[in-house]
This record gives sequence, C-alpha cells and structure tokens, in this order.
Amino acid sequence: MTIRHSFIAAAALAVATALPAGAQTAPASMTISTASPGGVYAIYGEGVAGVVSDVVGIPTSTRQTQGPAQNLILLQGGQTELAMTTSGPAWEAMNGELELAPGKKYGDLRVLFAMYPTPFQMIALEDSGIDSLDDLAGKRVGAGPRAGTGGTYWTRWMDSMGIDASLQYGGIGDQASQLADGRLDAIITAGGIPHPALSELENTQDVTIFGMSPETQATLLKANPYAVPFVIPEGTYKTPGGDLDTVAMWNFVVVDASMPDDVAYQVTKAILEGNERMVATHAAAKGTVAENILQDTFIPLHPGAAKYYQEVGVEIPAAIAPGSEG
Repeated sequence: MTIRHSFIAAAALAVATALPAGAQTAPASMTISTASPGGVYAIYGEGVAGVVSDVVGIPTSTRQTQGPAQNLILLQGGQTELAMTTSGPAWEAMNGELELAPGKKYGDLRVLFAMYPTPFQMIALEDSGIDSLDDLAGKRVGAGPRAGTGGTYWTRWMDSMGIDASLQYGGIGDQASQLADGRLDAIITAGGIPHPALSELENTQDVTIFGMSPETQATLLKANPYAVPFVIPEGTYKTPGGDLDTVAMWNFVVVDASMPDDVAYQVTKAILEGNERMVATHAAAKGTVAENILQDTFIPLHPGAAKYYQEVGVEIPAAIAPGSEG
C-alpha cells in the first residue's frame, strides 16, 4: 500500500536512491542491543533478531544492556550493529550531552525505522495509598536501570519537581518482585504498553497504575522538547478505571553510518513488511510501520533505509534525509 505525505526534498530523494554500486561486505552476524530483562525492549529485540536472522539471512542475536544510553555507547564503539534507543538519549548523543559520554558527539548515528512510543508509567501496591507522583515523596521507588530511559529521565524529573523519593535502580523484572515483596513502595518506569512487568504485577497483586496530572504533564513537555503527550488508553491494563495521561518518547532502531547500504535496506524492509510477526512478538510493534518514521525529526536516515521508504511512497522531510547530517 502506498503511503503519501506532503513534504519532500527532491535532492534528498536522489541521495536516498543512489546506493553505491560497489560491493559492500555484509557482516557474518549481528547483535541488537536491547535493555534489561522484564521490559518491552528485551521482548521486541528478540522479535527483530528473529526476523533479521530468518528473512535477511544474517544470524542476529540480542544483547541485554542497561538501555538506550548504553546501546548508543556500544554502537558508537563498534560493539553492536543494531541498537534500540529513545529520542531523548539519541538527541543527547548527537549533541555530546549523553551522561555516559559527556562531550562526545555521535555524528554517525543513523536511523532505520521507528518502533513505538515509550510512555512513562507508574505503579504501586493498592494498600500503599499511592496514586500520584506527589505521593512518592519519602518512599522507596524503583526506577529501573540507572542508565535506562526510566532511570535517566525519572531521576532528573523527580528532582526538578522537588519530589524527594528514595530512588533505587536495577532490572525492572527484579524490581517488580521487590514491589510484590514490599521491599519497594512503587515503580516508575518507561516502556511500551502493555508493559510486561506491570501486567504481571496486576495479575498477582492488588495494584494502582496511575497517570500524571495535567500540570505535571505540561511542565515536563515544556522542559523536554523530544517528549510528546501520551494517553494510555483504558483497557491497556485491567485495573485503571479510565485513560491515563502521561508523556512519552518515540523509540527507533539505529545503526552506525558504516553499515552497508544493502544491509540497512534489507533489515528495514524485513521488519516493516514483517509487521504481523513483530506484533505477535509484542503488541507495541503495531507502531512499527513505515509512516511512523516521520516521528523522527532529527536523526538522519541511513541511505539504505531511505531507499525503502521511497519505494513505498513515504516522502522524507529534508531534516532527516540522507545528507542532512552535513
């Protein structure tokens, strides 16, 4: 099905379609860097690895990490071929503002496809009485891995809002067990929906899954231009009695500019045309469709990926077209 959008740079299209004729060496195998067990990244990454291995024919495995920031460090260092990241860490890496690599700009970061939005989510045991962010003051709160999206941004945001909680860091699966055991009072995280750790908790515990107040949402959006408003719709989880307002960041699979053009093209094509298989891996992959590449407003497209988008009729804005990095 052809997808049309309203803006295009003609010069960018020429660059996107003119892949080098010379042979480029495809890697014998690849890894995709994901995050800690228990979250959507780990599950989604398994889906990507399976599709790439089966369809592209390059054996691909997953690598568990602390999340997007570490994934970008690994990618820049040549220690992984595919990396999953959110828009915030990608922006910071490109501008030399990543906490794990301050001052080190990643100018060769390239995007293949959009994954899904990552909403920021909150959960507590029902008998704790916690049903808002303000209630977390003085509480023991799990924030996921320190270098993950949740750990990174919740740490900043809680401080900026003046909420003095005792933030604790670790794998989200482990922290879900700690909440169930009463060793944590709440968990604040970031991940696709439904988040497997939150779903498991509400299947085994009496919990409260809550959203943000309009004032908190507006404050965070104003301070973080790469974040977007988001609604977790009623029915995503069993316990909330309606929609939950929060903020989100989009996720992307990114690669280094050195990836051969034909490999980038084949991976992009395989994932986007294998959407049914990806959704069967995790429901969040319903956002993994070609037109959602337009959710990217600043990471340059890899030329191989750009060739695929032109073939299916997605008109690429000049801001992310190959060559925009110069």
